[in-house]
Amino acid sequence: MLKNFSKRTILGFTIIELLITLAIIAIIAVIAVPSYMNYTRRAYYSEVVQAAAPYKLGVAECYHTTGSLVACAAGSNGIPAARTTAVGSVASLSVAAGVITVTPVAARGILVTDTYILTPTATNNILTWVASGGGVTAGYAR
Repeated sequence: MLKNFSKRTILGFTIIELLITLAIIAIIAVIAVPSYMNYTRRAYYSEVVQAAAPYKLGVAECYHTTGSLVACAAGSNGIPAARTTAVGSVASLSVAAGVITVTPVAARGILVTDTYILTPTATNNILTWVASGGGVTAGYAR
């Protein structure tokens, strides 16, 4: 009797299949890691943006009380005092003539130069705000 040796059982993966799998994982990593890093930077920067909220309200109150943005500075006319020491992700926060400037703590890819600046413009007794600074330019805030 002759035995049929042409039937072999195949176990496991071939080298080609493993290399293709590794290539797919590498492509996904190249796409996903930068997106994740940008997401974490924006999440960290959101604390910088939120820190400006009470100052924004104070500047609006100051403007409606005094009728001018010139007198709207940190620590006066209903505006909270300026921050000079680092708290959380905010290194400092100041207000001068209604313009709010927030400087972040350098961490998680955010630089000290990624400031967040809110500039008010009064039109018909309504304040409109324009955000600018390094953080807006980098795309961390709008």
